[in-house]
Amino acid sequence: MRLVLLGAPGAGKGTLANLLKDTLKVAHISTGDILREEMKKNSALGRQAKAFIESGSLVPDEIVTQLVEKSLKTAHLKGGFMLDGFPRTRQQAEDLDIILDKIKQPIDAVLYLDSTLPVLIQRLTGRRICKSCGGVFHIKNRPPKKAGVCDLCGGELYQRADDNEETIKTRMDVYLTNTLPIVEYYKKKSKLEELDGDAEAEELQKQLLTTFNEKGIFN
Repeated sequence: MRLVLLGAPGAGKGTLANLLKDTLKVAHISTGDILREEMKKNSALGRQAKAFIESGSLVPDEIVTQLVEKSLKTAHLKGGFMLDGFPRTRQQAEDLDIILDKIKQPIDAVLYLDSTLPVLIQRLTGRRICKSCGGVFHIKNRPPKKAGVCDLCGGELYQRADDNEETIKTRMDVYLTNTLPIVEYYKKKSKLEELDGDAEAEELQKQLLTTFNEKGIFN
């Protein structure tokens, strides 16, 4: 199965992807993870991406597209894949179609998680991430056993620089301007599945598996 996850920052794409990847046995390709790895390595690309991300802006299409194309060409895709965080613009969506046509891996469905701003702010401002293993926690929804310490590896938890209310609102403005046109793009292709992004990921997973079975799009 080949899926694209769409939704604003904090809509729950990563959480849903983690639930689905084991059930569906597909590769999870997260542009956020790819970019953060580049920033961690302090590469030239990572430094460029960091400036855009911390200002609440989108990383330019050409940079992200190159990274995604490389991942799609090198990842083990026999069981399919989930793209999380790409495409985010109409141009990226068109570029993705070209890439997938080359490797003969067409998209089965595009999952659009539509969330409200208050929910997004609550989720993102409370998010904490482990510096060592990348584990994700939330001060209310999924608090660590010990404040500031990762349950998984004992690493230090931190709040991303862009997880503050002012930057979140900026990111939402950028999202609405640049990303919503691709919702229409995929709707016209009859690929779009609209979901309630305010719902819990476990409930969405159940709904999706039922939908996939009904439409016969399991591998």
